[in-house]
Amino acid sequence: MACAQVPLDEQQVTELGPLGKSHTLPALHPDRKEERCFLPYQPTPEDGSPAAVEEFLEHSKFISEDLEWLLTLPHDKFWCQVVFDESLQRCLDSYLHHAPRSLDFATLPPSPAVADIQRTIHKAVFLTFLRMATHKESKENFITPAVFGEIIYDNFIFDIPKILDLCVLFGKGNSQLLHKMIENIFKQQPSYYSDLDVTVPTVLQVFDTILDKCGLHCEGATAMEPMKLSAHKQPTAMTELVDLILYLCDSTTTIHAFLDIFPAACSSFHSHGFLSKMTSFYETAVPDLEKAVRKRNFDKGLQEDLWKRLSHSCHMLVEIAHLLLHHTCLQPILEGGENLQTYAEELLQHFTSFLTEKRFLSDYDQLFPIAEDVSLLQQALPTRTSYLLQGVRSAWDSMGRRKPQNQLPSKDQEPGGESLRGTMALVDIPQKGNNGAACPMSSAELDSLLSCIKDLLPDLGEGFLLACLQEYDYKSELVINNILEDRLAPNLDKLDRAMPRPVKEELPDVLSSRSNVFDDDEFDVFHRDQVDMSRIWKGKRRGESAQKMLNDKQHIMEQRARYQTYETVVDEVVIEPGESVAAYGLDDYDDEYDDTYDMNQVGANDLDEESLLNRRPFTVPQVLRKGNKVRDEEEEAEDEEDPIPQNVNRDQFVQDPALLRERAEARKAAMQQRKGFHPEHPNNVVGRAKGQGQTLETVIDRRRKEANKSRVSNHNRRTMADRKRNKGMIPS
Repeated sequence: MACAQVPLDEQQVTELGPLGKSHTLPALHPDRKEERCFLPYQPTPEDGSPAAVEEFLEHSKFISEDLEWLLTLPHDKFWCQVVFDESLQRCLDSYLHHAPRSLDFATLPPSPAVADIQRTIHKAVFLTFLRMATHKESKENFITPAVFGEIIYDNFIFDIPKILDLCVLFGKGNSQLLHKMIENIFKQQPSYYSDLDVTVPTVLQVFDTILDKCGLHCEGATAMEPMKLSAHKQPTAMTELVDLILYLCDSTTTIHAFLDIFPAACSSFHSHGFLSKMTSFYETAVPDLEKAVRKRNFDKGLQEDLWKRLSHSCHMLVEIAHLLLHHTCLQPILEGGENLQTYAEELLQHFTSFLTEKRFLSDYDQLFPIAEDVSLLQQALPTRTSYLLQGVRSAWDSMGRRKPQNQLPSKDQEPGGESLRGTMALVDIPQKGNNGAACPMSSAELDSLLSCIKDLLPDLGEGFLLACLQEYDYKSELVINNILEDRLAPNLDKLDRAMPRPVKEELPDVLSSRSNVFDDDEFDVFHRDQVDMSRIWKGKRRGESAQKMLNDKQHIMEQRARYQTYETVVDEVVIEPGESVAAYGLDDYDDEYDDTYDMNQVGANDLDEESLLNRRPFTVPQVLRKGNKVRDEEEEAEDEEDPIPQNVNRDQFVQDPALLRERAEARKAAMQQRKGFHPEHPNNVVGRAKGQGQTLETVIDRRRKEANKSRVSNHNRRTMADRKRNKGMIPS
């Protein structure tokens, strides 16, 4: 066995040779490979006949057993088998080539047994590739990273086509594992980035091949060179059209899966101009392929399958474009790193190039609203982007389609309709422009649109242009065209072409219509120009000292004049004949008032304080009384029921104790009878001697004692302890 804590590429092992002699070999050596033949994978039988199914099951069982045996090998043996066993590589490559994809609707398993063995092989192949992409399984089992990169690269254990097939086959449900696996492969062997750069032109060749088959691409022709009408033709043979659509569907699905799982590859695709070539292909080839599928007399099932694959291909192309834009332009803008303006300008340039691709632009806007990206772009780089939104609307109009609102379109519906591929479209919310009418754009966008038109037609007034935009749904191209060709609507011809822009109505002053309880007070700064700032301070105001406050006698001086009026007291004022009492500040005395009420004895019949107390004797409240209520009742009962006899012999110094006890027992019995108290039943638990039998009363008394003995201490302790434990009072 190999030594621990040493990389596998540096380990040496000692084994016995054919002649029984021991010899030392490197841990990775062809002689250590086990002789085992791995069978290549065969696709599932199409006819589903019992013989074909049985043959497939037997063949697949051998593959499954071999892969399970491979996964159970130790680290050094596993890598010897992987590196030096060519049959293993042929087996894995055949599975990547022939395994059914998720879009293969017609190749469903003919029986549950076929589905089970297919899932088993699928899992075993994925685990094998996952282990082959791991250079360190544990602290003892690992390979030097640089040597690992050379092993997988020089022995073609991984290459770009294999990685693409791994993404499309195992990406669903295993995206995170695949991302880590591919990232580790590219990290340990950077040469794969060079291979990827070489592979991208080959991927672009897919688009050229389809265009050539459709007669839409001329060799050596540039994008600006007109195309001959004779060169435009559709695929003639049905099989050729079917192969083209299958080829396009498989290619777009594979590219999308790879870019989605490994976004670092987007930069390589972006550097080769993949986005511009793909959008041009979309605009040129997709309408012809759709027309060919509609017009050909296919079988109904085949035609539906082709339509699904073509719709899926269009959806994948739009998704690929979004992935490339997101990871190369939008993501750096969101992260806010360096060269922010460069990324924003590049994104703006891409969106501008989309304006000529009407079909692609409308489909892209339906899946990923461009208005949201434009909003992000304006935050990063303030620029005029209204023409982009206008170009998007123009693309929808040129396609004869209406932009859906809050609609979830299906991928399987017919392209060109209102519910083409997409997820959610942007909802245009009407807003109020400067002219007061419903406007589908903001005030800034409207100003930008007006400035663009005035650059071409500077003699026209902004008011006239606003009226034209309202009439033609804010389509600047249509407005300019109708003005130049003098085809305006009759209501617009009557307007003055130099009409200025309507003045925006000023809103009423809020302060003029303001009304509250603080109006016109001493601190109303909205109506007063000057405010006493000495009465305004910030924070806690420092008060005067106590001594200074006590020495301040100003308040006494203020009250002196008031109290001086009470200094002179006159008992009798003599009024001279001819003088009026009013001269002395007195009112005329009316003697008739006293004569009227002299006979009325006010308060004469009222009870005085003593009579009120005599009507009801004072009683101490019950709650304030001292002692026990029962004791008071007992004393009252004793006083009522045991009156002192009148004929008691006063010469008797001490009464008879027996008589006193008899009277006390009588009083107690009377009180208990009055309260309904029953005397306790005497308990006879002793009973007779053993062997003489017990009475019924004794048995009942003993049973009562046994049942009630828990009322006293030190009894029934176990029951109460269990009760406390059940309630959680005592930890278990």
